[in-house]
Amino acid sequence: MKKNIYILFFLILFTPLCAANEIFVSLKKNKVNVRYGPSFESDIKYIYKKINLPLKQIDKKDNFRRIIDLKNNSGWIHVSQLKKNNSVIATQNKILFKRPTNFAKPIAQIKKGRLLILEKCEKLWCKVITDNYQGWINTNNIWGLN
Repeated sequence: MKKNIYILFFLILFTPLCAANEIFVSLKKNKVNVRYGPSFESDIKYIYKKINLPLKQIDKKDNFRRIIDLKNNSGWIHVSQLKKNNSVIATQNKILFKRPTNFAKPIAQIKKGRLLILEKCEKLWCKVITDNYQGWINTNNIWGLN
């Protein structure tokens, strides 16, 4: 019983600290190496080829950040290849609206998996740009918001 109380106390005390490191970032360039470990000596695990791709930072060590993507791929990226998050990905088909309300004029259909560049967010809506379209989407079913 006493052991269970210690475990519970540990989880309550340290869980918020771990979650505080988890933020979303975006790729700065069109070609970014993801490594097995947090150093240039570590082998390349795979390469991202999509500028502005949103990633979740889950850990950091020196100048490297451990990231995870929407498909749960993970690895280490040098901080120089990352920037403050400026994008999201639609996880379901969505409608792009002219204004931040479901009653506004629909502009376009956003397909699942579409990369959207963030302009700004207000409560439950974000103003985004994709291809030749600019408008508002509801923040449910999108991946990449802090």
